[in-house]
Amino acid sequence: MPYPPTKAKPFEINAATAAVLVVDMQNDFVREGAPLEVPSARDTIAAHQRLIGDARKRNIPTMFSRFLSGPEYTLIWEWSPTNGPETKCCWKGHLRYYPDIDREADGSEIIEELAPEPGDHIIEKFGYSAFFRTNTADLLRALGRDTLIVTGTVTQICVEDTVRGALHEGVRVVVASDAVSSFDDELQRVSLRGIEMKYGRVQTVDEILDEWSTE
Repeated sequence: MPYPPTKAKPFEINAATAAVLVVDMQNDFVREGAPLEVPSARDTIAAHQRLIGDARKRNIPTMFSRFLSGPEYTLIWEWSPTNGPETKCCWKGHLRYYPDIDREADGSEIIEELAPEPGDHIIEKFGYSAFFRTNTADLLRALGRDTLIVTGTVTQICVEDTVRGALHEGVRVVVASDAVSSFDDELQRVSLRGIEMKYGRVQTVDEILDEWSTE
């Protein structure tokens, strides 16, 4: 039986009150051979670049979350052993060789294709949600923004948990469907369906750009 259609009419995306949040597009998730590699994340780079580039032109704040997992133990190590001391996935300052760029890089850093620029905001987190024990909600309030365009990886983990956190902080969310990625297509599909049902809008990057360009 389908879930009852209880959602109100979708809110509009207003460029004057929106911000972009890129979730965990870091070397240790995106690069070839990364410990928690999400190969499809590389397929979203172009969509990210279109969205971020347009946001910067419009002075829409751009935010990046960085997941950090060491050096002290966290419960996440039990679910992702590669975050522990043997592999040091997403440990700040830990260098790793990635074949696709043919050099070492800090695994916790945002990939160079989406490198943050001066004026962008970096949110460091030790859990899945970019809202849990971070300054994200306060930062949005300080910037006068009540709507987030959320992108990144992994859709059903850190992206979804961030979307849930946004709802609890009273922040409207639009997930850019072609700028999120997962290691499991079915989990991504179900996650986006759940988000669209009860947490926020799900739109392509082009649909988002078309909507805020009409302001």
